[in-house]
Amino acid sequence: MGDIRQSLLPRDVLSAAKELLYHLDIYISNLVQSGRQPPQVDTKTLELVEEFIMHAPKDRSALTRRMSALQELQLLEIMCSCFQEQSRDSVRQLMFSTLFSLQGNQADESRMALLGKLVSMAVAVGRAPILECAATWLQRTHRAYCVRLAQVLVDDYCGMMPGSVPTLQNIHSASPRFCCQFITAVTTLYDFSSEELIPPAELLQMIVSWIEDDPRLVLVTFLNTPLSGSQPISSLDVTPLGGLARWCVKAPLGYGRDTKQAPANGSPEGEQQVAGLFSALHLSVLQVFMLLPNILNEKGIFGRLALLQMDSVASLTSDLSRQLDQADKHARASAADAHALTQLALDRLAQALQVAMANGALLCSREDLRAICARLPHNNLLQLVLSGPVMYYNNIHTPPPLAFSPHASHPPMAAHPMHAPHTPLAPHPSPHPASHPQYSAQPFVTGIPFPFRPAH
Repeated sequence: MGDIRQSLLPRDVLSAAKELLYHLDIYISNLVQSGRQPPQVDTKTLELVEEFIMHAPKDRSALTRRMSALQELQLLEIMCSCFQEQSRDSVRQLMFSTLFSLQGNQADESRMALLGKLVSMAVAVGRAPILECAATWLQRTHRAYCVRLAQVLVDDYCGMMPGSVPTLQNIHSASPRFCCQFITAVTTLYDFSSEELIPPAELLQMIVSWIEDDPRLVLVTFLNTPLSGSQPISSLDVTPLGGLARWCVKAPLGYGRDTKQAPANGSPEGEQQVAGLFSALHLSVLQVFMLLPNILNEKGIFGRLALLQMDSVASLTSDLSRQLDQADKHARASAADAHALTQLALDRLAQALQVAMANGALLCSREDLRAICARLPHNNLLQLVLSGPVMYYNNIHTPPPLAFSPHASHPPMAAHPMHAPHTPLAPHPSPHPASHPQYSAQPFVTGIPFPFRPAH
């Protein structure tokens, strides 16, 4: 495509960008059609994209071409139509990658700016093909840039125009893959490390409603991704479960004690509403953990692949310990209320650890847990979890991965003999599957009350 540059130079910026997109569509379609594996876009084409769409000057002496706000809007509409009209997903994905894969150069800032506007427009007008491409981009891109894209959407739909929250909520039905990746990105972004990094109530409400409607939504990326033992350190987690659990555990110390982030100007009604949302989210996260045994068994990886990483748990307990050390300096609650909030956070941590271990999401020993929880204040439920029976699932329980068929010889969780002895708080008298078809008789559910209203 390098030979079309001379024909693009005399055109105005919008016309040149539109013409290049047209040629790029044809070029990539032919590239995919050729059957080359993997299809590789040449360097000259990438340079044309940077020069005529991202408007990065080819050399220092060249004039920088800029679009007006109206021209940029028109370009976004053209790009939306281009992706919508292209029927082949492989062509769309490669074209999206050609436009927005980060190259480590000065054009990356232009890429990120244009990407944020394109995805925001795709949300507004319901362009599922673009959201699907953006979901793949979020899987392959460094998490620092993923959270930047998430921030754009939160600003656009939860900040700048609060009344447009329902528009963002529609991504659940338009593209579950993108919705799952978006949840993972925002839980990475809002980590409660500062006042600005506490999730807005509108965002929280939306995520709670998504997961209550479809608990498996948070597993979409995991279910559609080739399995591997570990994720690249720089990428987003394969599920948002760790981030959501972190939200629930840290919320009492964030929303409950921070004067600037108190919802509804600190009104008791507003605080109670947000507290109820976090309780509902916590319950939903536990319910998702309880879906995992059958899913992991079907894939032949129960006890072999942790969806909740140990280093993530260690980071959470370290952050929680630091938050508790600092909480009294900034507390606006009474000593009794502050103690109650601390115990709520620790109760949620204990429940998340117990249910995650019981259902194969967290693979570790009690000794490991005791080590990373050593600096936390005393909590009765946490002590029970830390002193409970050993629940470490290692490879001696399962044959090598290649010996598994994902569709054969994997009965439901209740019938699996290796799981019967591993009840959370007490030895199980019998491994008979009828005793726990849905874990309804587990002691951590029936013996110790949860600090939230159970679902009916």
